[in-house]
Amino acid sequence: MADNKNTILCPACGKEMQKIYMPEAKVNIDICLDGCGGIFFNNRELEKFDETHESVNEILEAVKGREFKEVDSEETRICPICKIPMVKMGSGKGGVEIDVCNTCGAKFLDNLELQLIRLGQKVDLSQVDGMMNALFAENLREVLGDNADNPASPSPRRQFFENLFHNYLIR
Repeated sequence: MADNKNTILCPACGKEMQKIYMPEAKVNIDICLDGCGGIFFNNRELEKFDETHESVNEILEAVKGREFKEVDSEETRICPICKIPMVKMGSGKGGVEIDVCNTCGAKFLDNLELQLIRLGQKVDLSQVDGMMNALFAENLREVLGDNADNPASPSPRRQFFENLFHNYLIR
């Protein structure tokens, strides 16, 4: 299937997805930037981004500094192209279960699933903040002092460490 030029709605949260042009792969990727952060790949597009040597710079720039709403990853997704239910399948990498359309071959990944596939290891997404704090606990205490244990105080330095961690997961 060719690159879809039409605007589509996110299969996970129903928000309008934004097209991000990926110049190295010469395709548009649909990302739910105003909702859940999910990414929709037309048939065979995911293969161009699932390895760490493949560029995802435009995706990183698009999601940088955004917060996304959580969605139930177990919910059945409807393909925005074919309008039929997508099926859950293992990606073979990272222990991630992705949504696949058996008609057009499209794939939908929830927020952070592309990063996990690129890492090639299984990570519990609910533990991401805990992992970030554990990895940077000493540095956070040195830089932020008493505020290091208070995630409600989003200082620029804390945001720096959080962005560093999330970007590390992606690369």
